[in-house]
Amino acid sequence: IAVPAALLLIFMLLFFTFHSFKQAFLIFTAIPLSAIGGVFALYLRGMPFSISAGVGFIALFGVAVLNGIVLIGYFNQLQKEGITDAVQRVLTGVKVRLRPVIMTAAVASLGFLPMALSHGAGAEVQKPLATVVIGGLISATLLTLIVLPVLYLLFEKIKPSAIKAAAPLALVFLLCGNTARAQRRLRPMVETIR
Repeated sequence: IAVPAALLLIFMLLFFTFHSFKQAFLIFTAIPLSAIGGVFALYLRGMPFSISAGVGFIALFGVAVLNGIVLIGYFNQLQKEGITDAVQRVLTGVKVRLRPVIMTAAVASLGFLPMALSHGAGAEVQKPLATVVIGGLISATLLTLIVLPVLYLLFEKIKPSAIKAAAPLALVFLLCGNTARAQRRLRPMVETIR
């Protein structure tokens, strides 16, 4: 329940910040990009998904969305300053915001590094959380700087009305699709226990 609730709150906050479904949905794409690295890091370290890994995903989503806000917010600022060409906005924005995006991810990753390498008391709780955050931030940073600008250029060509119609459906699919699959997997286990 916690992860879908956090995703829903993130989307709502993005919409209230930018007053646009298009830009909220665009920044929201940073979440699956960051989840790729988190899942891959857990797989490499041979760790199962646990409650602490779920908390790590929530923290990871927050930092990934922050990087997206830094980038898209600057694109919007450049548009207000009179740069009408979307490609020019993207090239200038990525060049100027490269350092802040990398610094945000590096500070969070280095902060979680001692937890990922710990062997003391509580390490079984700390390791999955830190592993998810570090792995996710590596993929999120790379993909935010490459994929997000490309998606921004594509979204600039799409009419806002199409995004308004598609965004709620996509969000419902994202939140409910995984829950339904998890319930189908748990049902045989529950029947066996009974």
